[in-house]
Amino acid sequence: MSRQVSKNTAAELTVRRLLHAAGLRYRVEYPVPGMARRRIDVAFTSVKVAVLIDGCFWHGCPEHATSPRSNAEWWRQKLDRNMARDMETTEHLVAAGWEVLRFWEHEAAEDVALRIAAAVARRKVERSRGDDR
Repeated sequence: MSRQVSKNTAAELTVRRLLHAAGLRYRVEYPVPGMARRRIDVAFTSVKVAVLIDGCFWHGCPEHATSPRSNAEWWRQKLDRNMARDMETTEHLVAAGWEVLRFWEHEAAEDVALRIAAAVARRKVERSRGDDR
């Protein structure tokens, strides 16, 4: 598992390139406030938008997740813990006023970037009107 890429995956890099080309600026691998050892893949800190791009295997994609046959019980527990940690992180960020956007690695990068840009624009408008959460 130490050889598995955990950050700067191809999906993350593609989405980040599209966001940057659209003129959006963001933080990469931003620490989740109040949670040790957890990171936001792409964070728009001024408007509190957190983007997490999850790998299908590691985070239990309903379309593409597989179950290893070797050491199956250990893997099932490991992957279940990953999904529980994802849910806990999302709940923590939402409680802190963040909008959390989660995407699967197999989703089209162009669609992901458009949805992120729309959420950031919406949060900027809300902030300018004083609708801070």
